[in-house]
Amino acid sequence: MSSENQIVRVGISCGDLNGIGMEVIVKAFADQAMMELCTPILFASSKALSYHRKAIGEGDFKFQNVKSAVDAKDGRFNVVESWNEMVSLEFGKEDPVVGDYAFKSLEIASEALKKGHIDVLVTAPVNKNNIDKEDRPFTGHTGFLGEYFEADPLMILCGTHLKVGLVTGHVPLKKVAAELTMEGIVAKLRQLNDALVSDFSIRKPKIAVLGLNPHAGDGGLLGKEEAEIIEPAVKTAFEKGIVAMGPYSSDGFFGSGAYEKFDAVLAMYHDQGLIPFKTLHFGEGVNYTAGLPVIRTSPDHGTAYEIAGNGTADESSFRQAVYMAIDAFRSRSQHIDITKNPLAFGKSTRDSR
Repeated sequence: MSSENQIVRVGISCGDLNGIGMEVIVKAFADQAMMELCTPILFASSKALSYHRKAIGEGDFKFQNVKSAVDAKDGRFNVVESWNEMVSLEFGKEDPVVGDYAFKSLEIASEALKKGHIDVLVTAPVNKNNIDKEDRPFTGHTGFLGEYFEADPLMILCGTHLKVGLVTGHVPLKKVAAELTMEGIVAKLRQLNDALVSDFSIRKPKIAVLGLNPHAGDGGLLGKEEAEIIEPAVKTAFEKGIVAMGPYSSDGFFGSGAYEKFDAVLAMYHDQGLIPFKTLHFGEGVNYTAGLPVIRTSPDHGTAYEIAGNGTADESSFRQAVYMAIDAFRSRSQHIDITKNPLAFGKSTRDSR
């Protein structure tokens, strides 16, 4: 079966059970048309799902229990019973116990992904504080998956009008400058370029690179990182065949609409990229993890404790995360098929003409 016709097996981690994750999952797959696009496989428990289903008024939502992802059935919403005990839930409450189950779901889903039992992973939002412990450091899905798959991942926020990659992720602002190196920026540009080509089917992507300081350093008056680190990185990447340009002053770049001329933007730090992105795409954007040997997406929002359990959460971003995971899986599969056996063009071929 070609990747275009293959039913993609979408693994889903449950996220924080006191947040809106399970609600947006149920709402997205209450639309039966979603079953024609993929086979959803949730790693949680039927008890937890039933609790959420009842709370948000989706009592008719149907699912089947399976012991493993390999037992999942097409055309059905499948739940891999990842634990049997009843978990005490209280919507909107931070709870380390609930964090333990969110982490357990993520671990089991990641194992299934590594084994090939699912094709892609879509993660529901978690509360990092509930999961992070002295013996289990946790800064987010991206960092966890990077360690699990022994890779250095790149976070890309994706929307209809803008894709933003981040050189640094969840680090304090005061540490950002120290984290920047020419080699690191070149590596992130390579990851971003490769993802755009293989996972988003953009043949020759154009990437804008933002400066670190106000006015991109203003000729060194407001900082030297642009001249000493970012500009050399852009030049090096361009010499390696990556169409990268910059550094641009971020305020003028977004304010003038210059981002519309590029396929993606590489920002130096978290809020520099996410503030303009969420201004444009809040509630419909997707967090995409590049640089992994697998496909992972998530909605661009958090646990939204303040509305958890009342049935008002918008599932649009989660739905888009599922769509993007499916499209990226097919795009990458096609890219691999095209590039793994290039047509030989040696001397004998030329001589036969």
